[in-house]
Amino acid sequence: MNSTSTSKRLWDAFWQLANPKVFMGWSGRWLPWLVGLTILFLGSGLIWGFFFTPDDTRQGSTVKIIYLHVPAALMAINGYLLMFVGSLVWLIRRQHVSVLAAKAAAPVGMTMTLIALATGAIWGQPMWGTYWVWDPRLTSFLILFLFYAGYIALWAAIEDDDTAADLTSVLALVGSVFALLSRYAVLFWSQGLHQGTTVNLADGAKQENISNVFFQPLLLSMAGFGLLFVTLILIGTRTELRRRRLKVLQARERML
Repeated sequence: MNSTSTSKRLWDAFWQLANPKVFMGWSGRWLPWLVGLTILFLGSGLIWGFFFTPDDTRQGSTVKIIYLHVPAALMAINGYLLMFVGSLVWLIRRQHVSVLAAKAAAPVGMTMTLIALATGAIWGQPMWGTYWVWDPRLTSFLILFLFYAGYIALWAAIEDDDTAADLTSVLALVGSVFALLSRYAVLFWSQGLHQGTTVNLADGAKQENISNVFFQPLLLSMAGFGLLFVTLILIGTRTELRRRRLKVLQARERML
């Protein structure tokens, strides 16, 4: 009974956030804390990783690019999954906060995808002898970037917000396939050049592909990127809610 009632309260609290007034109040209280935690974790992870870890015996100093590449790639995939959930909620429940959160996630996710692609290319040149190969994971990530760009462009091209929300939501559902492919391409196509998963926390075990000296600052960097992602999504969603409210007020003024 206690577990059931707790789950029900959490579920009810989740749906209460779909109310713009509740969301604005909740996010306004949490944003200062999230900004502080983001600076703490991201700053300590990157400083530790780039300045206080040794060079790898095989990869040299290029190994340190993992502190940008791995967290950015993870957030790029999770960004699209957030868009998938937000779009699905919009299509089913017509909750404006959910679709505006998806809209806010798009530029953040696209930036993370671009960082992952750029840092991967920088790492790939000394390791593979080229900046780019049509590896399954790299190709799926490039397509994911194009879906992000198309999603943003579609929002900008349609004036009516609800129509734009409907069409972009359908696009987000289709593009989520490539988010999953980006995550599991190494498992689907073993012949690709891209290495296997660097970090695996399944069953409480760390993947043996990485030494503790690199793993610990990487965890901090991943936490920092995650907090940065949440912070930017909240800021973006709040901005979209204000923009939508302003648009309604302006329309009312024109009618008077």
